[in-house]
Amino acid sequence: MRKITFILLCICLLSACQETEKVSLVKIRTKFGVIKMVLHDETPVHKANFLKHIREGKFDSLLFHRTIQGFMIQGGDPDSKHAVAGQALGDGDVGYTLPAEFNEHLFHQRGAVGAARDDNPEKRSSGIQFYIVQGRKISVEELTTDMKKLRQGIVDLSHKPGFDSLEMQLQQVRKSAGYIVYRNKIMELKQLVEKELQINLTTQASQEKIDAYTRFGGTPHLDNDYTVFGQVVDGMDVVDRVAAQTTDSLDRPLSDLRFFVEVEEMDKAEIEQLYHYQFSKKPNQ
Repeated sequence: MRKITFILLCICLLSACQETEKVSLVKIRTKFGVIKMVLHDETPVHKANFLKHIREGKFDSLLFHRTIQGFMIQGGDPDSKHAVAGQALGDGDVGYTLPAEFNEHLFHQRGAVGAARDDNPEKRSSGIQFYIVQGRKISVEELTTDMKKLRQGIVDLSHKPGFDSLEMQLQQVRKSAGYIVYRNKIMELKQLVEKELQINLTTQASQEKIDAYTRFGGTPHLDNDYTVFGQVVDGMDVVDRVAAQTTDSLDRPLSDLRFFVEVEEMDKAEIEQLYHYQFSKKPNQ
């Protein structure tokens, strides 16, 4: 009887520990409201780095310096803190980069938080710049199309006689009609590219991605190229308002969008209950 009582007591204690497990809830305050997000344990380097910058106040009074409706909003450039109107932004850094931390279950669905980077071959992340995916709903056809191969195919096709204006037409669509129409136009060229270049652009997509991208939306063409290290759990309406702002030719909002970042330690169970967010289960859970 004593043995059974002891076992039950251990189980109760373990359950209590699990229920009170603390996690960091990141809050990004803007003039439109607060964006709340959690950071993934599966990307420990990016998570620790982001929290370090928050606690040191590195993000405070920086700008969302690049916003594209239907795509994402980007911030974290240290140069943006004192940037003058019209100044080109996006090259500021903190003197180091982070190794890529890719995970097949962490992808660019709506609300994903990713690390910006340059075109380095190792796909190392900026030490401070980040973006939040706004995205758009994606069709199954697009999810099962190799979009990188399609985009390269369009470039190759534009070098052939009769198609030399193809790239220019796409860029005009991007400028005049916006990002969503631009991406749809790329998909409309799939059959033409396959026929003219004699290539197959069909690829595979996991059911997990198909479910997320068709239901909630996102930007799947960034998968496996940029590290996703967090997820918005509340405040996507704020992201939408930021993304909708009028921008210049470099996608910088004409009106400065400053933000301030803080972190609150909360019970994991409380976050799941308040924001209907499900944390990934650890192997021993």
